[in-house]
Amino acid sequence: MNDAKQKIDELKKQIRSWDYQYYVLDNPSVEDSEYDAAMRELKNLETEHPDLITSDSPTRRVAGTPLREFKPVRHRVPLLSLDNTFSLEELQDFDRRIHAADHNPQYETELKIDGLSIALIYENGELINAATRGDGSVGEDVTANVRTIRSIPLRLNHPWPRLEVRGEIYMPKRSFLHLNRTREENGEKVFANPRNAAAGSLRQLDPSVTAGRDLSAFFYEILYLEGAEIQAQNEKITFLKEAGLPVNPHSKLCGSIAEVWQTCGRFHDMRHDLPYDIDGVVVKLNRVSAQHELGDTSRSPRWAIAYKFPPEEKETKFLQMELNVGRTGIVAPTAVLEPVLLAGTIVSRASLHNFDYIREKDLRIGDTVLLHKAGDVIPEILRPLPEKRCGTEQIIPLPDHCPSCGGPVVREEGEVAFRCENIDCPSRLKESLRFFASREAMDIDGLGPAVIELLLRHDLIHSIADLYRLKILQLTSLDRMGEKSARNLLNAIEESRHRNLSRLITAMGIRHVGARTALLLCRRFPTMDAFLTATAEEFRNVEDIGPVMAESIVHFFASPRNRELIEHLRQLGLNMVEALPEGTDDSLSGRTFVLTGTLSSMTRQEAGERIQSKGGKVSGSVSRKTSFVVAGEDAGSKLTKARELGVRILNEAEFQRLLNGETF
Repeated sequence: MNDAKQKIDELKKQIRSWDYQYYVLDNPSVEDSEYDAAMRELKNLETEHPDLITSDSPTRRVAGTPLREFKPVRHRVPLLSLDNTFSLEELQDFDRRIHAADHNPQYETELKIDGLSIALIYENGELINAATRGDGSVGEDVTANVRTIRSIPLRLNHPWPRLEVRGEIYMPKRSFLHLNRTREENGEKVFANPRNAAAGSLRQLDPSVTAGRDLSAFFYEILYLEGAEIQAQNEKITFLKEAGLPVNPHSKLCGSIAEVWQTCGRFHDMRHDLPYDIDGVVVKLNRVSAQHELGDTSRSPRWAIAYKFPPEEKETKFLQMELNVGRTGIVAPTAVLEPVLLAGTIVSRASLHNFDYIREKDLRIGDTVLLHKAGDVIPEILRPLPEKRCGTEQIIPLPDHCPSCGGPVVREEGEVAFRCENIDCPSRLKESLRFFASREAMDIDGLGPAVIELLLRHDLIHSIADLYRLKILQLTSLDRMGEKSARNLLNAIEESRHRNLSRLITAMGIRHVGARTALLLCRRFPTMDAFLTATAEEFRNVEDIGPVMAESIVHFFASPRNRELIEHLRQLGLNMVEALPEGTDDSLSGRTFVLTGTLSSMTRQEAGERIQSKGGKVSGSVSRKTSFVVAGEDAGSKLTKARELGVRILNEAEFQRLLNGETF
């Protein structure tokens, strides 16, 4: 046991160090394969020795069942807002007020991250609570979700008795783009900006959803500290960084308000080059004793202020509209604009998302429109300027046919998107091939957009299956395709035949099913034949699969065209089996458990994690679909319900035997 504990402690320390270097310092120090091997070893050891699992283990990043609600948390120190300023004159007024407490003030300037305020509590170095700002006095407990954010350490570099910090959770621009692209492809409403996306992602009742959203964080304030004393604002930043918390690297100590103004200008000029969204600069009096002397108003500190960047908006002309068809068949409208310089780039196009969006904004072809960039990233039409209409503007009609194949389009009840249902639609095929070959799917190196265009233009490919029928002479006859490039592409296609089934399931482009979901599904259905015969109810028994997703999967595999494609791929030698990782235990796969009462050997959360590690599902309510109810001491109404429905009841000893492999 001591050897196991020592090894677990070593692995946890090593993985935490790698995580810190990667997520906080942005300086990866290990190959993915070595990291994954260490994480697998840690998981296996914790499975063998569940009594050695701790809440700060790197394996606990996503754990537990979905929450029913967020509990209120009262902040020890109110999380105040900042007053805003928009000009040099207003900054000079702020400086004059500061001189009442500090005759020679220095100012710490920090980027104002456009995200969601968060407060963390660490006790003896371990994260015990995370809460949103709420109304400043009372926030919401989002600890389970924050634990999934890899840049936030579960354990600090030093075990201070208690440390409470404030920071900002944000979504990087690239993640925002990817999330909106995925939502648009699935016909879902897109987020307006990275801040809304971050807020929506953090306030998910299911932590696994938050885990998939690629959030990050910066910390900038110490709310409460036992065991050390900080004299200045810039020292707080150094302290937080040394503690292991991520801090923004772009802060600067200024000796005058004139230098602050110059710094604001430099930060404004660099905002478009940053990988995250900022909307201003926070200016803080540096000396902490002077901060205390100035104090706070009921809503904001007197010793700090936010300089907000002026909004960057431009007028331009909405010249015409293009319709494009994505791989899922969604007909996406795009505005073609009179080119205009906006936020550092020339913008000539903007997504219109869907036709409800066009109707809500009353957009018309020929309008003069006001344009900005959502999150400094995505060109977006804020609104038309109807006062500039001259009468020649055209109302945009709803589509009645596919712009690519000419076939009918449909709009399902409850959806905002119009779809082309023709799976052989040329535009759908082009986008499907791009996704099929992408890194997260079949990972076919060399099959990029330009090559796909060539294959389609020369009529060499009419379906995904045709990829695996390509010959060397066909490829070398194409423009700019030499023999070496052709052989490399054919080798990459050949390698893709042997990918795991989960890759193929991802690549098929089933609505609502991404790479993570495909992996979960393939643990339960490790062969293609299992997918072809499974029912919606069986799919719903898989972790995180709800009724909408289950129906989408069944609908996909029920389609004669999709089944025909799968059969072609089978005949062409593609792998139709998932090779499960060594040591994978799926002994509880397909079984649903309900936990009630108090267990003596483990908490209910730990019991749930043990069930899920073996492929089982944990539910919060008893139904006829429940496989087992595990009843501890003081079991309540769930035990009564199980007896009424005739559901098998296990006591704690029986449950332990089931976990150890005994059959029931």
